[in-house]
Amino acid sequence: MKEKLELEYSVNVSPNILFSRLSTPSGLAEWFADDIYVQDDIFRFIWSNAEQQAKLLHRRKNQCIRFKWVDDEDHQSYFEFKIAKDELTGDVALIITDFAADDEKQDTIELWDTQISNLKLALGVA
Repeated sequence: MKEKLELEYSVNVSPNILFSRLSTPSGLAEWFADDIYVQDDIFRFIWSNAEQQAKLLHRRKNQCIRFKWVDDEDHQSYFEFKIAKDELTGDVALIITDFAADDEKQDTIELWDTQISNLKLALGVA
């Protein structure tokens, strides 16, 4: 059984710019995977010699995008990028929801930490 993880990262860029890095093949290729191909609602993520496919489940412009790994047998799991903007301060945060088994939780968190560092570098806000 996988456990739901919610990770929050401060990413102070406009939601519009951030969303393009989370939802387009060219944006995702800057930080998430080496290459990405999209056909209909299936995103093919390519890293070195590995490939994984994810189905786009939900998308709300400049707010959130949710994917499900095609080969994941856990029907409850998905990964989601949600953009939150604090109305008072104007700060922008990226909230990532993912699922991991107990023994993979720390590795999953470290992987997202690394990926978000790459995202911040791509955005010029590292």
